[in-house]
Amino acid sequence: MLSKKMEEALNKQVNAELFSSYLYLAMAADFEAKNLPGIAHWLALQAKEENGHAMKFYGYIADRRGRVTLAAIAAPPAEWATPLAAFEAVLAHEQKVTGLINGLVELAAKEKDNATGVMLQWFVTEQVEEEKSADYIVAQLRMIGESAHGLIMLDRALAQRS
Repeated sequence: MLSKKMEEALNKQVNAELFSSYLYLAMAADFEAKNLPGIAHWLALQAKEENGHAMKFYGYIADRRGRVTLAAIAAPPAEWATPLAAFEAVLAHEQKVTGLINGLVELAAKEKDNATGVMLQWFVTEQVEEEKSADYIVAQLRMIGESAHGLIMLDRALAQRS
């Protein structure tokens, strides 16, 4: 059974993961409107993945006989000036989520909740992948600079994500 403190923290993480999904969906919508369907596709898949993360936490809370409590999801921004600005925001957001996951790991250790600590290791590994992916795209966009040709090529490459 989860401690009250752990249950509350995991419920906050459900909200954080749902916000991540909402944020990336808002980004996808922005880039659909800007006629960059590959970037929009990548971000929409990222939104779906983040929703999956929320559901992993949801399922885990339920499996441990905890109570899932959903809170309001904050509205994300609606526009980003450039693809680079958007992906810099993605990277910063993923770094923030990494901090949240690390805080949960610390809480699980403090609460001597080994089961939650083990479950969270999947998220620790996942955050390494999330940051690496966002950082790679930021680096690509910085190399491209103002090149429309480069942006079109990256847009096509990001459309290949499955």
